[in-house]
Amino acid sequence: MQTTFPQLLLDHAQRRPDAPAMREKEYGIWQTTSWANMARLVEALACGLHQAGLKRGEHMVVIGANRPRLYATMLAAQSLGAIPIPLYQDAVGGECVFPINNADVRFCVVEDQEQVDKMLEIREQCPQLSNIYYDDPRGLRNYDQPGLAGLEELIAAGQAHAKVHPQLFREQVAACQPDDVAAMFFTSGTTGNPKGVVHTHHTLINRADVGARFDKLSPADEVLAYMPPAWIGQNIFSYAQWLVAGYVVNCPESGATVTIDLKEVGPTYYFAPPRVFEGLLTSVMIRMEDAGALKRGMFHYFMDVARRVGPTRMDGKSIGLMDSIKYKLGDWLVYGPLRNNLGMSRVRVAYTAGEAIGPDLFSFYRSIGINLKQLYGSTETA
Repeated sequence: MQTTFPQLLLDHAQRRPDAPAMREKEYGIWQTTSWANMARLVEALACGLHQAGLKRGEHMVVIGANRPRLYATMLAAQSLGAIPIPLYQDAVGGECVFPINNADVRFCVVEDQEQVDKMLEIREQCPQLSNIYYDDPRGLRNYDQPGLAGLEELIAAGQAHAKVHPQLFREQVAACQPDDVAAMFFTSGTTGNPKGVVHTHHTLINRADVGARFDKLSPADEVLAYMPPAWIGQNIFSYAQWLVAGYVVNCPESGATVTIDLKEVGPTYYFAPPRVFEGLLTSVMIRMEDAGALKRGMFHYFMDVARRVGPTRMDGKSIGLMDSIKYKLGDWLVYGPLRNNLGMSRVRVAYTAGEAIGPDLFSFYRSIGINLKQLYGSTETA
């Protein structure tokens, strides 16, 4: 698949303009952005950044959680041939100094006041950092530092610029090539300063496409994106594969609402590090210990059945008539309600990555009918 991320976006916007591209939960309500609206937002941001002076081949830092407008900003930068660098939102200001200076970053887009404060704090150490844009304006009304502005202002400026130069965006996207640098990810490495790993459109899209075809991902799939976009795993899962397969990416309201949002969305494709799977299992086990004797006995009986035959069944092998009947009954009484409680009743395929997963944890999820797989990769190989 030889193409670029902005071209994939425009392809979805043309073929299925009204289909949902992303959803974001705000004040308890899911807001949907269609592919056509996403393309319009990216065009406005790209024209705004172009007018502000972002140049082809230049780096731009993006810091925040999974937010539609931050994803749109990365696409806008790539549309201009610039290179987004997602950084971890929980990093302290001092940890951002090296990547910003190493990549000679002038432009930075952040999520909220916390990230703005961080950038202003390190500005003396990064004198070239001229433009800081923020998505969420709360708490920033009285800030008047030079070069600081909201994304709303950037979008408005971009829309005005696009009216005067209607072909600018399409011309810039057409100039992007698959072998152009698409993104840079800073990985801790083993010693010294973080290492900037460079990826082209082709390297990221190729890996995303291979994975999407292997798991038969389609526009009908739904994912919940809540891990940091600066992690290559999350970036492949909710950015590269999102644009390749065209599924819906759902952004939770906050880290605290993830488990509730997981149940509301009911993703079909799920990705999390082992600690998340471990946390979900621990919460289930704690609740089971507080349950009545009958419920607890039933749970343990059918979990024994699941542990014994579940993984074999998941691998598509025969488990015999008696065990099939027991497993079916267990699915009705225990495994089904359990998957539903975990927010995984619709999960078709789940991946864990980032560190090794314990065999007991792995077996538990596969035994109750969740198709969990261990993924290994490195930032350097996407």
